[in-house]
Amino acid sequence: MKKQILDAISKNSRISTKDLAAMLGTTEQEVEKELQEMEDAKVICGYTTLINWDNTDCEKVTALIQVKVTPQRDMGFNKVAERIYRFSEVKSVYLMSGNFDLTVIIEGSSMKEVARFVSEKLSTLEYVTSTATYFVLKKYKEHGVAMTQESQKAGRMLITP
Repeated sequence: MKKQILDAISKNSRISTKDLAAMLGTTEQEVEKELQEMEDAKVICGYTTLINWDNTDCEKVTALIQVKVTPQRDMGFNKVAERIYRFSEVKSVYLMSGNFDLTVIIEGSSMKEVARFVSEKLSTLEYVTSTATYFVLKKYKEHGVAMTQESQKAGRMLITP
């Protein structure tokens, strides 16, 4: 039942416990109990809203930053990642395989604000050896949801030789 609950709320975190119970053929109390257990165990870490900022009058800039770091003795990358994710601008931090160690995703109100974060906060950290910043120009799909009107209206794609 846990996996079914997780699948359902990952698609719609606003689904009611009543609707979940009906879907799963169980009681609301059982669903609430499962949800509480998963929250307590940090399986469910929060409930967020996916916003298409391009359809608002708010300016948001999203950047993906590749970061190379020197791992800490007895802690690997964990201590460095923890230091980075504590910055309020940081939305996500991932340990990566490949040519760099961490991917940091941040949001700011302008490219200048993002550049300031990288030059004044991120690159000055003791164990950060290099960064590469990429700005998101347009979001087509995020968290499994199409973010553009074209994507939502699209039928079959025409492919020609």
